Amino acid sequence: MKKDTIVVWFSSGAASAVAAMKTIEQYGDTCNIKVVNNPVVEEDLDNLRFLKDVGEWLNVDIETSYNNKYPSCSAADVWRKRKFMSGPKGAPCTIELKKVARQQFEMDNDINWHVLGFTSEEEDRFCRFQTNERLNTLPVLIEAGLTKSDCYRILQDAGVKPPRIYEMGYPNANCIGCVKATSPTYWNHVRKMHPDVFNERAIQSRDLGARLVRVKGERIFLDELDINATGRPMKNLDFECGIFCHTS
Repeated sequence: MKKDTIVVWFSSGAASAVAAMKTIEQYGDTCNIKVVNNPVVEEDLDNLRFLKDVGEWLNVDIETSYNNKYPSCSAADVWRKRKFMSGPKGAPCTIELKKVARQQFEMDNDINWHVLGFTSEEEDRFCRFQTNERLNTLPVLIEAGLTKSDCYRILQDAGVKPPRIYEMGYPNANCIGCVKATSPTYWNHVRKMHPDVFNERAIQSRDLGARLVRVKGERIFLDELDINATGRPMKNLDFECGIFCHTS
């Protein structure tokens, strides 16, 4: 409807950036569009450069929304305070830094529609999301038939350099050392590319008793992971950090 408010939840990834572009193209003349980011300090610093570039590309001010209980916006602070890092239902950092931050933003803003970076490969995921979380979500990328690769290409064609984390071989622009990952392939990649982060996660996970990696069906501590251990390929990993994920 005319003058509705649409919030695009920008995760500093390629898909959410293009979702913001498509939303502005389709609804910018009739609706109030907000592009909102939930900052997390454990993300790569280049994500901040990307956020700035996307804002200039789309000619919008990207707002931030954070949980007032965690002004540091630090996942490590959440794990320390909650004494818990990850489980079968997700991770507390997602709840505190994404979901609660989003809920606080909703309390201060009258929102009619949400947009997230669901691509055409994720139609089933989008349908589950609508059923379980928010019916008032617009599938702008799915309707446009855009894949993750398409989104990456659109940014490049527009002269917007994607976050450098992709060039480092990571499957998304989430936190480095995402505790929802269990693959030895992923964790050994972190150990290779960001050894300081790997060591930080190894120490904190030991302190909290969190066995973050799974090898041959068994959960082990990161400091027990063989440097040559591998699992499924990185491109098949799926632990994207969304604002509506569940956890215990």
